[in-house]
Amino acid sequence: MIELRTGTRIGALYGIEEDVRGKAAELRCSTRQTRARPLLDELRSWLEKSLRSLSTKSETAGAIRYALSHWCALTRYVDDGLLEIDNSAAERALRAVALGRKNCLFAGSNSGGERAAAIYSLVGSAKLNGMDPERYLRQVLTRIAEHPVNRMYELLPWNLVAEDSTETSNRS
Repeated sequence: MIELRTGTRIGALYGIEEDVRGKAAELRCSTRQTRARPLLDELRSWLEKSLRSLSTKSETAGAIRYALSHWCALTRYVDDGLLEIDNSAAERALRAVALGRKNCLFAGSNSGGERAAAIYSLVGSAKLNGMDPERYLRQVLTRIAEHPVNRMYELLPWNLVAEDSTETSNRS
């Protein structure tokens, strides 16, 4: 077999993911078992072989040791069609928080920062529940003054989504 560079090996794994994206979990799992597992086994052997030829103090050796010590977690996605190969989706979801982090330096106080964090959480929850965040905040702000304090949970995004879908079905 031709010796592949690490980037090419990882690229091949992502190529497999591109082929199975959006498919049923069972198909993703079986495809990964037949196509990705052998590539991962080769990658592990290559990493172990490479580690023996490196200085134990080198940064590359440290990175390889880290990968090998987390191998079970790194390859877990092969055994479960519901898992993704990486956490890019989670990182994209948190991008707004990372971008807003610098702005939070100017929140004025700890309590201002806590309020900003609460708003970020509400906006993120609205997005996760398929709502337009601006529309959600508008709904909450128009109702909150007269809403009973012991029923504030009714204004959480997942409860307003259910309310919106009930109103839509009643209009039909």
